[in-house]
Amino acid sequence: MARLSKPELLAKVEEAIRASGWNLLYISTGHPRRYAIYKDDLSAIIKVYIWNITHGGKSRAADEYRIQITGVSEFDPEPDGRTFLLGWWDDVGVFAGWDIRQHLGTLGASPSMQISEHALRQALLTGLGPYTKSNGETAIAFRPDFMGAYLESVEALHDIGRIPSEAKLLGRLGEAPEAVGDDAIEHEIAGDRRVAVVSTRRALRAIDFSARVLTAYSNRCAMCGIQLRLIEGAHILPVAAPGSTDQTCNGVALCVLHHRAYDRGLGPVAEVVGIGLA
Repeated sequence: MARLSKPELLAKVEEAIRASGWNLLYISTGHPRRYAIYKDDLSAIIKVYIWNITHGGKSRAADEYRIQITGVSEFDPEPDGRTFLLGWWDDVGVFAGWDIRQHLGTLGASPSMQISEHALRQALLTGLGPYTKSNGETAIAFRPDFMGAYLESVEALHDIGRIPSEAKLLGRLGEAPEAVGDDAIEHEIAGDRRVAVVSTRRALRAIDFSARVLTAYSNRCAMCGIQLRLIEGAHILPVAAPGSTDQTCNGVALCVLHHRAYDRGLGPVAEVVGIGLA
């Protein structure tokens, strides 16, 4: 079981933040690490604590995984922003996040935070794997491509676990995002948490759509053939347009440059891609 160093763990976080469309600046180094992140007209200060996720040990249930808190006797929340308590399971490449508000004050001897293997593996498949303990505390497993959505809705996602009916819907959303409709969210999720669930569903559907389209195009831009990590799944008929769907046939793989050009209707890119609408 791989155990990454703190610089390697923080590099995973930074890579996921950038891949989600956010830019970041270092405010501090070391651990925990503080960043200024910004995207479009949004900005925030964040602090990140992170440890390796490992199995709970022989005396624990086979499904129990955890982070073991070392080197910290008490968490120090970011006064001007958000604080993230994360784990990274390198075996499959997923994060888990815990609600730091539930763990303020002196931590005590050998503290750890738990999550199930089922939640971690579900996150690998769909992007999101919530795990609610009997006390209502909810840990969130998520793939790196869900990092942006987690950053924006962290408090609301963790708050959902305190309400059994909402926690159940979040579990359904993690299992099958397309199966959770607007009516269910409207009737079962309240207030600010409803906004977070709608954003989460949108992010999960976008992740699934992009993965299918990139696979169909062998991870190459349909215009220039470039690969690397610069390729995105673009909707041919825009999401907001009547008749638009998340079916693979309504997608095309484009590099960042050609995607932006297509979205703005620029010249030959729009004409060539638009052929797919016929």
